Amino acid sequence: MKVNFVSFVLVLLCISCAHQAKKELPIYNPVDFNPDLVDLSLQSSNLNHTVSDFMLTNQNGDTITQETYNDKVYVVDFFFTRCPSICPIMTNNMAKVQEEFINNTNIMLLSLSVTPELDSTEVLRKYANDKGVLDAKWNVTTGNKKHIYELARKSYFAVVEQGDGGLQDFIHTPNFMLIDKKKQIRGVYNGTKDEEIYRLIDDIKILIN
Repeated sequence: MKVNFVSFVLVLLCISCAHQAKKELPIYNPVDFNPDLVDLSLQSSNLNHTVSDFMLTNQNGDTITQETYNDKVYVVDFFFTRCPSICPIMTNNMAKVQEEFINNTNIMLLSLSVTPELDSTEVLRKYANDKGVLDAKWNVTTGNKKHIYELARKSYFAVVEQGDGGLQDFIHTPNFMLIDKKKQIRGVYNGTKDEEIYRLIDDIKILIN
């Protein structure tokens, strides 16, 4: 009887593992997002979306490009260092993802400032120090404002155009985007909610397995 019970448990475990192994994450295209977040030229696109190449500057003044993330799974968010509301929460939660995958060199993080005029390399360096950013794992970046805007609207779909002509022409969402090794968006998560961070961590594990 004991042998049969143990066998039964083993079978259940095998079924559970097989179910997990078969789980696949969706591939997101522009039509899957709120149109307010998507550039008009892409709003009807429903196939084969990949994020564009980029050139940014990180907290050390180093140039960061798509090559930096070549063959990596990575998480992206948009923020600004002077944000008093959701950004500190988002950054703290991104740090939890960093800690979870601290020893996995195939997982990286990328944060883009929506106020690059204010967020200089020096400002980002201090911000990174204060938030526990590991340079080898997480690039906190600034760059050309138009380029960042195009990435936000045509690649990652994470900001709404404000268009007030001021220093912040974007209203960024709290979203974290999960990008796979093929530069496809595989998940979208509210970076201010603990349960969403747990879901993100689980999805990363599915993606890399």
